[in-house]
Amino acid sequence: MTSSSTGTGKAPAPSEHPHTLRKGFNLRSATALAFADVSPIVALYAIFTLGLLAAGPAFWWAFPIVLGGQLLVACVFGELASRWPYEGSVYQWARHVRGPGAGWFAAWAYMWGLTIALSTLSYGAAGFLLQAAGVDAPGEAATMGTALAILALGSLANIVGRRTLKILVMASLICEVVASVGLGTVLLLFYREQSFGVLFEGAGAVSGGAWLAGPMLAAAAFVGWSFVGFESAGSIAEEVENPERDVPKALIFSLLAVGIVVMYSAAGLILAIPDLPQAMSGSIADPVSSTLVFHFGSSIGRPLLVIFVIGFLASFLAVQAAVSRVIWASARDRALPGSGVLGRLAGAERLPVPAILLTAAGAAFFVLLSGSTLYSVLVNFTTIGFYIAFGLPVWGAALLHLRGGWRPGSFSLGRFSAPVTYVAAVWLAVQTINIIWPRDTGDAWYIEWSMVITLTAVGLAGAALYLGYARHRIGPAFGETKQPSGN
Repeated sequence: MTSSSTGTGKAPAPSEHPHTLRKGFNLRSATALAFADVSPIVALYAIFTLGLLAAGPAFWWAFPIVLGGQLLVACVFGELASRWPYEGSVYQWARHVRGPGAGWFAAWAYMWGLTIALSTLSYGAAGFLLQAAGVDAPGEAATMGTALAILALGSLANIVGRRTLKILVMASLICEVVASVGLGTVLLLFYREQSFGVLFEGAGAVSGGAWLAGPMLAAAAFVGWSFVGFESAGSIAEEVENPERDVPKALIFSLLAVGIVVMYSAAGLILAIPDLPQAMSGSIADPVSSTLVFHFGSSIGRPLLVIFVIGFLASFLAVQAAVSRVIWASARDRALPGSGVLGRLAGAERLPVPAILLTAAGAAFFVLLSGSTLYSVLVNFTTIGFYIAFGLPVWGAALLHLRGGWRPGSFSLGRFSAPVTYVAAVWLAVQTINIIWPRDTGDAWYIEWSMVITLTAVGLAGAALYLGYARHRIGPAFGETKQPSGN
């Protein structure tokens, strides 16, 4: 059964509920937060080499394909956020369309995926920062220590207040856009080594002419990591002025902006690679840095590393803000152990400080596992965690449309609402299977099967916790007058 007949689309007034967050974001700052969460630098450079090896230069076409699918998801999220503009994004949306069970599991997958992502972002930023500081071959201990320091300072920035977070995110956004667009433009105008036709080569040749066979599907799976994080605008919904109208815009605008920047920068890089066959063979460990050094000399190295650090730090701040709000929103409904503490707001700006500290502690634990086989397996859960968390509210919304129970909020797709929701639901199902599918990569079997292993392990642990604890303790969803029926 659905709980859609209960929410009003407006958050209760401060006098009606003790868990009241302060407004601190407008359309521009909410869009900036979501943009930083996705981060063009992280979205592109984290998967560029993987995509090139999987499908050749034609892997570029995976960007518009995945972006198109994710824009459909963003539109559905926009409708859900407008109808239920509450803190917690996927948790709230899944809960209101399908009941507490769906909401709980969406939050569970989201919390795991993003907490692990925090550790990878801090660890990645640490490596770039040490190299920018002149440490050419940083050891594991130095990288780990720097990552923990970044994690602590980033968490402090999120605790200090919304103003600090907004300033840091906006500054990093400007740096990322200028660097990404500027670099792409310079490469396309002055350093192009390949013809534009090369963007149609690679995937077909690798797979015997089958354009959408294994290589391109693998590239789409890698690119799946590039366009997630836009939902963070919904995670802070109760902190946004006019959330019913502005959160949907922030979701869509941030994803579209990142997508355009990433595709433009990726085209510039691919066409500027001096020795494409070598890059495609895997003989060049980092085609991005080698291409830039070839054209600009070694002097480009340090500024490039600094830009990478900025991108990873901005993404860290936004990701932590998003996941801490999901934890806090779940605790407000008494859905988590320790909800009495995790549901508290602290400080002059009334921020979910205990939830932020929990994400920092969890990420620190995973950083300490870095370099181990377990860490390598867990990191692969970040992408599938996002897609499971995305799927539950979208699949629930599709079912609600099929049953004729959908009622739109201030933002609506009108007559296109149901078709877009159905296509988005199919897209997420196909992409989830594509991402989780074990591929022959030459790695150990447990790496190739890591998506299946981690999804099964996290799912079973979540089921045990839900059935043994949460199911009997979850209170009414925020904005409801009674507990919804159903699962």
